[in-house]
Amino acid sequence: MRILIKLLSPVIVLLLTAITTNAQVSTTATSTATIVTPIAISKTADMNFGNIAVNTALGTVVLTPAGTRTATGGATLPATNGTVTAAAFAVTGLGSYTYAITIPSTDYTITRVSGSETMVVNTFTSTPSGTGALSSGSQTLSVGATLNVSASQVAGTYTNGTGFTVTVNYN
Repeated sequence: MRILIKLLSPVIVLLLTAITTNAQVSTTATSTATIVTPIAISKTADMNFGNIAVNTALGTVVLTPAGTRTATGGATLPATNGTVTAAAFAVTGLGSYTYAITIPSTDYTITRVSGSETMVVNTFTSTPSGTGALSSGSQTLSVGATLNVSASQVAGTYTNGTGFTVTVNYN
């Protein structure tokens, strides 16, 4: 029996060692995070449809993101344009990232200063449209829209002190 124990002892030790050494294994992993420069937008110019003449018919003035305008119906564009500008924004962020653009999709009302008469601004458009791409971390975003002029619209300056919202967000 002693001989059997002496012969089996090394085998038992090897079996127990094999079982315990393979019972648990582990490894490691690292974690990484990159904080990117936040996207930002700042207004560089307000939207201004300029001088408009009206008659007794409804009309519109379309101001493109490039700052050109056309009139329809009872709205006409006099020779003295006044100040005509599309809204402009400076978008800044990281390198050559792309970003989503959200412009108003609902009517925006402007009211006559010292009065209660209103006009509706809608059908906003932008350049770039829908998605922008930063070049060396910046891009200019221009916004135009359509001004709806009532028949015999009361003369005066119309505005909305709250402004309309343009939103940008990294894609």
